[in-house]
Amino acid sequence: MPPTSRSRAAFDRARRVLPGGVNSPVRAFKAVGGVPRFIARGQGPHVWDVDGNRYVDYVLSWGPLIVGHAHPEVVRAICEQAGLGTSYGAPTEAETALAELIADMVPSVEVVRLVNSGTEATMSALRLARAFTNRPKIVKMEGHYHGHADHLLVSAGSGVATFGLPNSPGVLPAVAQETIVIPFNDLEAAEALFERVGDQVAAVILEPVAGNMGVVPPQPGYLEGLRELTRAHGALLIFDEVMTGFRVHLGGAQALYGVEPDLTTLGKVIGGGLPVGAYGGRREIMELVAPEGPVYQAGTLSGNPLAVRAGLVTLELIRQPGAFEAMVRRAERLAQGMVRIAREAGLPATGHQVGTMFSLFFAEGPITTYADAKGSDTDLYARFFHAMLEAGVYLAPSQFEAAFLSTAHTDEIIDFTLEATAQAVNRL
Repeated sequence: MPPTSRSRAAFDRARRVLPGGVNSPVRAFKAVGGVPRFIARGQGPHVWDVDGNRYVDYVLSWGPLIVGHAHPEVVRAICEQAGLGTSYGAPTEAETALAELIADMVPSVEVVRLVNSGTEATMSALRLARAFTNRPKIVKMEGHYHGHADHLLVSAGSGVATFGLPNSPGVLPAVAQETIVIPFNDLEAAEALFERVGDQVAAVILEPVAGNMGVVPPQPGYLEGLRELTRAHGALLIFDEVMTGFRVHLGGAQALYGVEPDLTTLGKVIGGGLPVGAYGGRREIMELVAPEGPVYQAGTLSGNPLAVRAGLVTLELIRQPGAFEAMVRRAERLAQGMVRIAREAGLPATGHQVGTMFSLFFAEGPITTYADAKGSDTDLYARFFHAMLEAGVYLAPSQFEAAFLSTAHTDEIIDFTLEATAQAVNRL
């Protein structure tokens, strides 16, 4: 499926009024080249571009569509709510129901605050952590993304630990320097950091399963080690489960690995495809949030009734007996099959799959750190991406992004994708 005339025309038009022609950078296909497909509609596991070409979709709006596009029950809930009003700026019973459901499913969460995005959730959680500990510094992991708040847009240099330098113009060095970056999956680096400045660290934040450098799981004992280390030094541990929440396990990565953080940030799935975010944790911490406490955070559209209704239905659908387990089995078969097919074609390939998330890396050996991920063959991935697109499969347009399954991805869809993989690698 070559670039279509309507997608090309739509992209040219968009670039005249939108930066780079998009409203979020990765959509522009910069990492893989070519013309981004402009999507007209989605249904189940498929999307159609503006010229009518159909693709099996493994982007799924970057994760939230865990029951597929336009699921009838989700659509019905949104339409019913729209008929009652789209926003009130006042509390609703549905907000409480969603918070109760989250608290029931996520082990560490007792109290929840709903917000509008993952960025807002992590920004708010870190402000809360600083207030609770009365400390200034945040520790994050290299290659982990927690939204575009100033103090999180930092890069790491060489060495055990690096005080953050701005990774984007417009971020003040004084702000970035309050963030410390260390390698993921390196417990010794974390221990060395806490020996140096442990009494200044408010919180360690990480994706318990990295999803923004490709899917990279934690090494055995790593999360447990961070839990012990932060507790010993009086710092909070924050799991950013915006991506992993309800995707690697119905209770998130913390349920999968049996490690409970102090605070958790959530998003994506809990809105069923509509903008939403949340942060939550232990009651004694969350009671500092206004109006209960002095830590201010507000949002006119927080707990938006459309998003809340869509999220409630979505969570109930994936809790149906066997639904989540079936997704995991198919994700495992797909991830293992893609690696096998690539290797049989003589390509260096390795893959990671956790729950309903997976990545195919064109690299030898396992990927455990951001440095490993950056060492993969991104040019080969770009060629593979376009070959898969031509075969009717829409993967993430970057080596460093996760792919996702939904309940709509049947065994027949997995078979089709594996056949497309065989066609694609033979074209490379």
